[in-house]
Amino acid sequence: MTLQNLEPQLLALTPKEKAQAIHMLAHSLGNPWRGIEKTVGVCGGDACVAFTRIPVWVLVNARNLGITEAELLQDYPTLSATDLDNAWFYAAVYPEEIAIAIKENIEDE
Repeated sequence: MTLQNLEPQLLALTPKEKAQAIHMLAHSLGNPWRGIEKTVGVCGGDACVAFTRIPVWVLVNARNLGITEAELLQDYPTLSATDLDNAWFYAAVYPEEIAIAIKENIEDE
């Protein structure tokens, strides 16, 4: 796949989709998971917001249940909007990982 092959598809994106693509590409240039970490023995090794024990799957599941970002920031005062952006980006790149984590953890309840 080349940029030349992608160009027509990229140009056909909506402005919102183009912004998302730019965000995704910008993240991929540096450390794409800045703010997201996996630590053996912490939260079952699931991807968490850095320096917290808040798994990405918990945030994604909350959003899936209709909880807004504002509510998440209120419920988790140690989180920032950037932390949520990092979590959403990680979840977008690894949707299967997040879906499996949600399924495994919700079934345990």
